[in-house]
Amino acid sequence: MNSTKFTLALSLLFSAALAQAATVTGTVTDKTTGKPAAGDSVVLVAPMSGMGEVAHTTTDTRGRYSLDLPGSSPYLIRVTHQGAGYFIAAPQAGTPGDIPVYDVAAKVQGIFIEADVLEVESDNGQLKVEERYFVHNTSSPPTTQWSKKSFEIVLPDDAVLNDVGGQRPGGLPTSIKLDPDGPKGHYSFNFPIQPDDGDKNTLFQISYSLPYNNGKYSFKSVVSLPAENLAILMPKSMTFTPGGGASFKSVQEDPGIQTWLLKNALPGKPIEFAVSGTGSIPREAQNTPPGPQGGGAGQDAGAPSAQPGGGIGTPIDTPDPLSKYKWWILGALALLLSAAAAFLLRKPATAGTIASPSEAAAPAAALANAGTFAYQPAASSAGKNTAILNALKEELFAIESDKISGAITPTEYAEVKAALETVLKRALKKN
Repeated sequence: MNSTKFTLALSLLFSAALAQAATVTGTVTDKTTGKPAAGDSVVLVAPMSGMGEVAHTTTDTRGRYSLDLPGSSPYLIRVTHQGAGYFIAAPQAGTPGDIPVYDVAAKVQGIFIEADVLEVESDNGQLKVEERYFVHNTSSPPTTQWSKKSFEIVLPDDAVLNDVGGQRPGGLPTSIKLDPDGPKGHYSFNFPIQPDDGDKNTLFQISYSLPYNNGKYSFKSVVSLPAENLAILMPKSMTFTPGGGASFKSVQEDPGIQTWLLKNALPGKPIEFAVSGTGSIPREAQNTPPGPQGGGAGQDAGAPSAQPGGGIGTPIDTPDPLSKYKWWILGALALLLSAAAAFLLRKPATAGTIASPSEAAAPAAALANAGTFAYQPAASSAGKNTAILNALKEELFAIESDKISGAITPTEYAEVKAALETVLKRALKKN
């Protein structure tokens, strides 16, 4: 009798497993050549089980692949093309798992810096600097630039690095490795610069400290690629002094911050300026809820609008080219993925929600024309949770890649993974 019950139980479990099993099929397309990517490795990865590889296959001559999902848990699909990994969240309900990939080259044409932004403030005898590079890859045909020196930077010789991060187009920030490269102060990112995804580009972020005992510091900045904008953001209490004939222009749109802008910086040419005084950049204003929607004749002409494309004030003679970055830049976004995930899951306080860090960091043509940051209506609950879920699963895979490459320490890996898995479980329940 007991044997019969045991056999029946096994049969029921086996039947349930078969009922949950599904097959994902899709096509891997090489967007560089416009042809199917034949012979690429395709792996099914389980983010909830230590990123274990569950199934393997290879694309056929038409770029097609097929993988069996062993259950209803979330999975990732990773394709390796010319040594570079591309991945998506495994689709469900029969949705095709099509994946675009790109050829890889050490150097490609069409890469430039849209903005190199330095956020500068003083702190207990030190100068704290957060620097962010918004890098475009407009290569044609689209090609990923990736090598040990994908992106090179030059920092002051006495800079002490604190945090380093990177962000693929449309992804979330993740800690990455910055390698010394030649003379003191020269570094390189071993991080792919993928082709732009619509308006989304690649972001590099670093934070470092400089000695500031005498309350003054002279910079000699250098960019490695043509930079459309180089901007310095500082508290009002500090003083900015351009040097070496640099044509910085004051762009004052935020009443609590001073912004100095240099257009069209040339690679390899030193850009000199000095800062002095003390102070911190105020961030309280960044958490101010947006005004009522509607606007119209009764709305204050200088007030921020809550409509899509609404801004932080009336534009000056020429739109501030950095205003589309300001919300993200001044949001004090932590490099740890747990903080980014927690932000994404936070419920909006009003009928609309400010664009997520990924969206705010990505410039849009319409916003560039308006000179304002994005304010977007809240997405539906189901759509929002699905987007969160996909982003979290993507980042779980990313930290595993970082672990393998040595870009993240074991302690950071354990902390970030635990936080992400906790948030992912919450998202799965909501989904």
